[in-house]
Amino acid sequence: MENQLSAAPACYRHPKKETYVRCTRCDRYICPDCMRDAAVGHQCVECVRESNKTVRQARTVFGGKVSAVPVVTYVLIALNVLAYSGELLWPAIVDRFDSLGLGLMDTDGQYYLFESGTGLEPVGVASGEWYRLITSAFLHLPVMDGGFWILHIVFNMYWLWTLGRVVEEVLGKLRFIALYLLSAFGGSVMGYLISPDQAAVGASGAIFGLAAAYFFFSRRLNHDPVGATRLIVMFLIWMVVSAGISSWEGHLGGLLVGSVVALGLNHLPRRLHFTAAGAMFLFLVILVVLKTSQLTGVIA
Repeated sequence: MENQLSAAPACYRHPKKETYVRCTRCDRYICPDCMRDAAVGHQCVECVRESNKTVRQARTVFGGKVSAVPVVTYVLIALNVLAYSGELLWPAIVDRFDSLGLGLMDTDGQYYLFESGTGLEPVGVASGEWYRLITSAFLHLPVMDGGFWILHIVFNMYWLWTLGRVVEEVLGKLRFIALYLLSAFGGSVMGYLISPDQAAVGASGAIFGLAAAYFFFSRRLNHDPVGATRLIVMFLIWMVVSAGISSWEGHLGGLLVGSVVALGLNHLPRRLHFTAAGAMFLFLVILVVLKTSQLTGVIA
């Protein structure tokens, strides 16, 4: 009797703990600290971990991974706020990274509209500074005129917070990033094509792209389609009304690109989503190349 008691089985992870419970998957003895509830009986920690690897993660209707926290939206807001803080400390950042297509700069760093024959150094996208087409989307008008222009970033961040969380939840992180950046890029490209001598900043192009995506996704999923229609009409009215004080070209470009990308996500198979996004990016790049070749003759 004493020999039988001394030979009591012990937990495979904790040899000093006696137990008669076995893992229903690997049949090893497990103590209460190592038990994990299963559909039938209990499983050990390692078996639970191994089985979790084979469980398919939940996906959104558009194929993105379901996430309870809109991390990308928060990161984008943080980047915009950090960039704005940098502008307040170093105002020259605005001129250095705005969407100017073609301009001139003197030896003191002063910028001018382009006029042939001045002998000053050409600057802008047409002179090779392509990064302006995306960096300008993270900048906003600095505080001036008693702080009125702070509303520029306030309004944009409000809409990024409002629309971004919803659209990111529907699309997932990667598709949301693609939509946002392509809309921002599309807004800058439209400004470059129409008004290359005008510098612009702001996330408005991306915000208009999110508004377009929200409209199409709401109609497909039947989530407040009436409210989505009112929203897009309001954005269109704002684009017309604000034409004299903001870059309507950027708004229009973001709206068009966001609409095309959203339609692609709506109707194309999931496996083609990023291929379509890449095709849109390539199309925008081609437009920039063609416009640049046109402006290069002016620089020469």
